[in-house]
Amino acid sequence: MAEYTNNTLQTVSPGETVVFTLAPSPCERGLVRWRSGTGNFLLSGWIPRCINRNRCYCRRINSANYRVNFGANIAVPTGETVGEISLAITVDGATVPASTMIVTPAAVEEFFNVSREIDVDVWNGCCETVSVRNISDIPILVQNPNIIFGRPDLAVTY
Repeated sequence: MAEYTNNTLQTVSPGETVVFTLAPSPCERGLVRWRSGTGNFLLSGWIPRCINRNRCYCRRINSANYRVNFGANIAVPTGETVGEISLAITVDGATVPASTMIVTPAAVEEFFNVSREIDVDVWNGCCETVSVRNISDIPILVQNPNIIFGRPDLAVTY
């Protein structure tokens, strides 16, 4: 499991990604790569090889499965028109529709908590880029974003 966060208030423009600055629990295996101060995470499709191929299910798996869990507090900044605001998780730049998080604050700087969890499959030997993007028409304030990457398929074996 790898966890990334950012404790400072940030304004995220439309189409831009949420930025993360801290790694309280970084990936030590190289399966999740990230540069501090960015919002893009590169997930590796590495699948473990088995010693006894006759009794191992690993060789039949074609992709690595990541569980991506995101949460944050979001609001409309001062000076913007109050209305619907939203974030979504993206995979290789494409928005995952089921990951859309929408709130409609009644006033500026009225924070709401949003969260979503999705599965991302990465083909063996490939990589996928994951980020969280502002898909609203206006800038939004983001406070305390937190993203966690887990690999349920490695939980028992490693």
